[in-house]
Amino acid sequence: MKLTIINPNSTTAMTTKIAAAARAVAADGVEIESRTASGAPASIEGHYDEIMCAPHLLREVAEAEAGGADAIIVACFDDPAIGACREIATGPVIGLCEAGIKAASMIATSFSIVTTLPRSVPLIEHLVRGYGLSHQCRRVRCASIPVLALEEPGSNARSLIRDEILKAAKEDGAEAVVLGCAGMADLARELSVETGIPVIDGVAAATKFAEALVGARILTSKIGAYATPRRK
Repeated sequence: MKLTIINPNSTTAMTTKIAAAARAVAADGVEIESRTASGAPASIEGHYDEIMCAPHLLREVAEAEAGGADAIIVACFDDPAIGACREIATGPVIGLCEAGIKAASMIATSFSIVTTLPRSVPLIEHLVRGYGLSHQCRRVRCASIPVLALEEPGSNARSLIRDEILKAAKEDGAEAVVLGCAGMADLARELSVETGIPVIDGVAAATKFAEALVGARILTSKIGAYATPRRK
């Protein structure tokens, strides 16, 4: 089984971190291929960045499919261009937000999300509504840190994220927390132990969902919305 994980921004250090998180949970015999959307913005922080990354992301999806990928993971919590990716893919395409919050809904009756910047909050709230889980999502919180701060040695990003996780449990009544950025992928396990709260990383969740769908021989529907784009 070959899973391709695509970082839709152009920061290669983040790609390396994301791929390591996927390989840490992948089953024996599962190959994890990582790709970076070179030419895309250095980080995805808002609607503009999502649009600007889309052509580069779609290029990587097409190349991954041509290279034999059984499933594709779009490694950004905004799930950018996920519908377009599914239109050109045969196998499953999994976004981090959808994977993370659906995993949370299976292990807790309520959850909160901790993301990076305030501007990301309404985007993620919109996604949660679209995925039908607003009734379980207590709050989308932000640690007020730029995405690229997660790549800077010595930044206080980790402590700010930990503080928001603790507030989610105390103030929101959240029974689990989903990390709302691919750049946080390496923090989930240790923060879960440190806070005593189930902390879910979308990269890990997406990797295991992708494995399950491929193992069950489930492909992307080509009837209706995700039909292959018409030639024009």
